[in-house]
Amino acid sequence: MKKNLFDIPFILLTIVVSILGAIIGMQLITTLGVTPNTSVIGALVAMLLAKVPLNIFESLRSTHVQNTVQTSVSAATFGAANSLLIPIGIPYVMGRTDLIIPMLIGVSIALVIDGFIIYKVFDSKMFPSTAAWPPGVAAAETINAGDQGGKQAGFLGLGILGGLGGSSLGIPMSAAGIAFIANIWAMVAFGVGLLVTGYSDFWFGTDIDDLYIPHGIMVGAGLTALVQFVIIMIKDQKKIKKNKSSLNEESDEAETDLDNKPFTRNSNQVVRMFSIGYILYALGAILLAFVGGILTDLSIGMIILFVLFAAFTALATEIIVGVAAMHSGWFPAFAVSLISLIVGMLFGFPPVALALLVGYTAATGPAFADLGYDLKAGYLVRGEKENLAFEIQGRKDQFKSTLIGFGVAIILVSLFHNNYFSLDLIPPIDEVYVSTIEAGISSQVAFYLVVWAIPGAIVQVLGGPGRQLGVLFATGLLVADPIAGITVLVGVVIRSLIYKWKGKAAETNMFTVAAGFIAGDALYEFFSSVWKSAK
Repeated sequence: MKKNLFDIPFILLTIVVSILGAIIGMQLITTLGVTPNTSVIGALVAMLLAKVPLNIFESLRSTHVQNTVQTSVSAATFGAANSLLIPIGIPYVMGRTDLIIPMLIGVSIALVIDGFIIYKVFDSKMFPSTAAWPPGVAAAETINAGDQGGKQAGFLGLGILGGLGGSSLGIPMSAAGIAFIANIWAMVAFGVGLLVTGYSDFWFGTDIDDLYIPHGIMVGAGLTALVQFVIIMIKDQKKIKKNKSSLNEESDEAETDLDNKPFTRNSNQVVRMFSIGYILYALGAILLAFVGGILTDLSIGMIILFVLFAAFTALATEIIVGVAAMHSGWFPAFAVSLISLIVGMLFGFPPVALALLVGYTAATGPAFADLGYDLKAGYLVRGEKENLAFEIQGRKDQFKSTLIGFGVAIILVSLFHNNYFSLDLIPPIDEVYVSTIEAGISSQVAFYLVVWAIPGAIVQVLGGPGRQLGVLFATGLLVADPIAGITVLVGVVIRSLIYKWKGKAAETNMFTVAAGFIAGDALYEFFSSVWKSAK
């Protein structure tokens, strides 16, 4: 593979596929309120382009290059849809079209910070490359099977057929695939959460959403997860300082992952990065408050509170969303943003400030999770850190590709958002955000959040930071998909039986079939969504 990947033909190719990704993302989020699994879709696009007998596509025969192109497609799709179009739709629904451009400026900054942070903390003790990151595994298995052919390609093809067939029958086959890959305990907690909310009317005679039970449990579990995160970082820093002192060394002690390979990001670097991230988010919140015109509407104390709280919720959202995505392949970005909005209402922020706050928060998390998936895919494609220099360079290439995807997303959303809004094509979640702001908040809601935060915290503590049971249980409660819950739990049982029957030797083939399930589900979801959108 050539040393300088980013020559003019490659950049042009990356821009073209990013444009397609951004258009698809905008179209689907406004018509159906969802975006497909773009990590796997991007991998399939790169593989197909590699087969085209033209010089411009010759470099795509490298699996590393395919992964890099796939990363840009994914970044553009999620960036345009989740991190940009959703936030700027909020002021439009409120009737404050004058706030659309200020919101776009603020969330564009948040999007780039979001991607930068995961790039800097990936392959650390808190966000290890050896963690599940299921869609990333699926993308990598897809790329490798396409490159190697033979037996693995057969297992992948079998999985894709199963994914297409199951999805056509209404079975969420991505959930089955993720159950084969992700942490089993996390999957059980997630699956139970999906079932509890989905059947709450039948079991409890009431919709637990009306009592804010899922939201309260996520508040408790999420805050506890953040505390656990801080405690681990403090302990690791003390350990590093102690080892430095005893060995009289200036360099940080190497921390190792589950395979006893050194992490490329140590705990000191993670703490520094999140500290820098908080400062960057605070500066972005100040700019957002300025261009949004709320500086003159708030007192000095409320401005300070707005900036500090907006930075905190942006950082907390990406950590909670990132942890959920890392363990389960699902992330409750919309729900966590809604929680930040509810807490902001309890602080007494006026409607415009609340709109800016929830838009800013909604912009963080999806890109963090999505790039985490892509970096996981790259880690597997590049040989799981067998060549450390290649791994680090590969990640740099992926981040450059991500920035191209982000840039394309920002440009296309700024150019075409009016086309969608003029046709009344608005992301459905924006109606929820605005109706929540207009309805106001009551002391009863605050009481519910506090009460149900307690069991959320307890479950998170009992599961420990490694399993994230509280966060995953809350994620399932907020997603509320009983069919997916049944699929996840059945998948966990089948996985356990396969391990008992065949042992760990079956893992490679099982992961490849699981990747096929996710890819087949993504393909079915993608084409059915495009068909519905076209109709």
